[in-house]
Amino acid sequence: MKFSGKNVLITGASKGIGREIARKLAELGLKVWINYRSGASEADALKEEIESSGGSAAAIGFDVTDEEAFADGIKAVISADDSLSYLVNNAGVTNDKLAMRMKVSEFMSVIDANLKSAFIGCREAIKAMGKARFGAVVNIASVVGEIGNMGQTNYSASKGGVIALTKSFAKEGASRGIRFNSVTPGFINTAMTERLSAEVKESYFKAIPLGRFGEPKEVAEAVAFLLSDHAGYITGETLKVNGGIYM
Repeated sequence: MKFSGKNVLITGASKGIGREIARKLAELGLKVWINYRSGASEADALKEEIESSGGSAAAIGFDVTDEEAFADGIKAVISADDSLSYLVNNAGVTNDKLAMRMKVSEFMSVIDANLKSAFIGCREAIKAMGKARFGAVVNIASVVGEIGNMGQTNYSASKGGVIALTKSFAKEGASRGIRFNSVTPGFINTAMTERLSAEVKESYFKAIPLGRFGEPKEVAEAVAFLLSDHAGYITGETLKVNGGIYM
């Protein structure tokens, strides 16, 4: 894939899907900024892994729900590299519970971590990238933001909001040469799905046309495409990576 920019900031990149996105983008030649909140050791290990493979990486710790910290993080990237080319808003949390038992604080904690953080990142990116009139942002949403899910009212609302937020930023960023797109992963092989029982997994496999869970690297490939020059005429789009469970 071809990239006109030189670096990328990935939030929540020390583990899971974010880690795989970092690996892929470093492999494709971008300097990768690995954001973490609490996984400093994992971020440092990923940085060393990327560098030992000939790539370029840096670890940067901040809480994406902290407006000032996120803005300062982007300033640190620009101070080091003179610009920010790409942003992947990947950081997120779950706090599952049936809606009738969910406290407002439990609802808002997920909204803050997933939706508020994406807003802050997109807003700060459009400021930073607007000066160069170039850039691209990919927001990691979820299939449950499109179809909903029992016990995930907060998560579904946050990810549905990310999809709508992405479209709005795409309209505001277009005149500045900045593209905004989202990816909606379905069931992906991560620590979260590893905890599911064999019976539950089998029931999901039957509902997924491709008959399996996706791999983090398949999400990473989709993100790389949307950031790349090959997607230069794509903005405001939602790319489904879900094995066909929702079309």
